[in-house]
Amino acid sequence: MYLKIKQFSEDGFSERNIAKQLGISRTTVTKYLKKDAEEMSVWMASTKNRKKKLDAYQTEILKWLRQHPDISAAIIYDRLDEKYKDFSVSESTMCGYVNDLRDTYNIPKTIETRVYEAVPELPMGFQAQVDFGECWQTNAKGKQIKLYVVAFVLSHSRYKYMEWIDRPFRTNGPLSRHSPANHTSGK
Repeated sequence: MYLKIKQFSEDGFSERNIAKQLGISRTTVTKYLKKDAEEMSVWMASTKNRKKKLDAYQTEILKWLRQHPDISAAIIYDRLDEKYKDFSVSESTMCGYVNDLRDTYNIPKTIETRVYEAVPELPMGFQAQVDFGECWQTNAKGKQIKLYVVAFVLSHSRYKYMEWIDRPFRTNGPLSRHSPANHTSGK
């Protein structure tokens, strides 16, 4: 990384452009450029022996990478952040760590291309897009609760409808336990 940063700098790239090209922060670029080759060599050697915050999650991360070689560092970050409430690393740290694991364990990122097919235009009221989601919210008592949402978008009118509930959706039974007052709709 140091050599790439130095080369970009010698080629006349600004720190901002170097950071953008390499997908790292501008402060990292600045820090690297302030060090000479010997300082950088000593610093790099010291990082090899240093324990990293993400080492505690390495087994789990490797399992996901092996099961799903196309998984992104952002998805791994989101999974760990949701699973462990004390999880505290930056997304760029996660990205670097995942890239290092891919290199060390020879797990190249595969790109799965999805096959799409054109859907014929249907008359009004016959087609909608549906998606599910979830999020954590604080209720009136200050307790963290997980809410689940199903969202519909009518293809012709683009009219939107959402249903929020406090439990996962099931394929059998009603959307909500209560009256239809749980829903949100609008354009």
